[in-house]
Amino acid sequence: MKKLFITTFLAVVSAAVAEKPNVVFILADDLGLGDVSYHARRILNKEPFVETPNIDALAEQGLWFTDGHSATALCAPTRYCVMSGNNNYRSYAPAGVWSTFAPTAFKEGEVTLGTLMRDAGYRTGFFGKWHMGGDFQVPGTQQVYRGPKSGDIIDQVDVTRWIGGGPKYCGFDYDFTTPCGVQGPMYLFYENQQWAPLAKDSKIVFFNKDNATNPKDVSDKGPGPGDSNWDARKVGKLLSAKAVDFIKANAQKKEPFFLYYCSPTVHLPHCPPDEFDGRKIKGSSVSDHLDMTADLDMQVKRIVDALKASGEFENTLIVFSSDNGGLTDGKAKQEIGYEPGGGWNGSKNLPLEGGHRVPTFAVWPGHIQPGVTGELAVNQDMVATFAALVGTTIPKGQAQDSNNLLPLLTGKGRFVQRDFFVNQAGANQELMYRKMPWKLIIQSNFKRTQYEPKALYNLKDDPGEKKDLIKNPEYKKLVETMFKEYMDILQSGQPTAPGR
Repeated sequence: MKKLFITTFLAVVSAAVAEKPNVVFILADDLGLGDVSYHARRILNKEPFVETPNIDALAEQGLWFTDGHSATALCAPTRYCVMSGNNNYRSYAPAGVWSTFAPTAFKEGEVTLGTLMRDAGYRTGFFGKWHMGGDFQVPGTQQVYRGPKSGDIIDQVDVTRWIGGGPKYCGFDYDFTTPCGVQGPMYLFYENQQWAPLAKDSKIVFFNKDNATNPKDVSDKGPGPGDSNWDARKVGKLLSAKAVDFIKANAQKKEPFFLYYCSPTVHLPHCPPDEFDGRKIKGSSVSDHLDMTADLDMQVKRIVDALKASGEFENTLIVFSSDNGGLTDGKAKQEIGYEPGGGWNGSKNLPLEGGHRVPTFAVWPGHIQPGVTGELAVNQDMVATFAALVGTTIPKGQAQDSNNLLPLLTGKGRFVQRDFFVNQAGANQELMYRKMPWKLIIQSNFKRTQYEPKALYNLKDDPGEKKDLIKNPEYKKLVETMFKEYMDILQSGQPTAPGR
């Protein structure tokens, strides 16, 4: 991607770059409010389903959003929104870029989290799950492979090099990336666009249940190209170790650093390690799924410990969020009454609040007053927030749906609330339009050529979304008005963040 030139505010001079804080953005995978013990104890005043002491300790030092959301209720579209600051309907794939080998949704010269921070003088690093497409070559040619994403395709695509559309294209100086997270159908890591063997004897194989060290690693996404030493039980340790190395390498330098840590935890397949830095993981809860929250908790601990050990914790803004709501877990439901939404109805993929209301908080010692807020925040707001933090403006027409949260976080300046909130669910193609206290769910199709109101809820009177009002004649006019407003927003292409 061509270098993005961002206009610097007059009050900021280049000599002040070293005074800017480091930024660490942690994005968990499939982590719901029901998976974080801070939410249970502090917000619900209940005993948690699972313990996350390190996430809790960090959250206690920051501002927790009870109305914090993922941009969508599903992984891939959220990741585009977070990286670009745009709603996903602005991309060529409004339902999400799902294939490892699909074209990137980012346009040449478009602002991303990486380009924004890189061009502001930051050392940028990406770690973990990508899930936004990319370019790989057909062996022996200059042609980019756009074929099937799973199966025995090793002879059809050169997976030793990631030639475009990945973290480097989006402005990251360094990356240690797995294209699909832990769920496949590609089971490989890349370091700076080159395949990173997991062991000295690693080979790229057609990774399947017959040759996997742990057959459970081959998820429902199917078999595909993989490292012969792939072991999902080690992924959390590996990624967090690489993130720690990045912190150590960039600590105490003139240039600040930006670390975007996209953990693939707690996504399927749930393969907990026996232990993590001396803490028991497997068997620490009632299910493998909830065991993985302990693994994530230890990943966070490593990152925080590295910041403190390097003397950078006090000068670092840390933001924590998740790509969508939590997962259902039948075993945990039966044994301990587990609910992924943490008091909200719904789970990953669904348009209900539990599908997209996620653990969200920000920590910056001495700058963010610890506490709890009911203000609305969305993880795609990080583009505008980080731009304000580093003193840059975003080019007109870009990051149109990203709201600046910095005044709210620091108490300095004027925070502008959203008048409305637009987001989307998952595989069933529902869209959501919220204008408090009302929330309209709209049914669409994959190509976004058909739209029809589906459900209406009053979130103030019915936060659990138990009473659908769509068929009540009393609300017919409201449904018509909200539906028209949503379609006008969509068809006009207007920004949905205030001031954009």
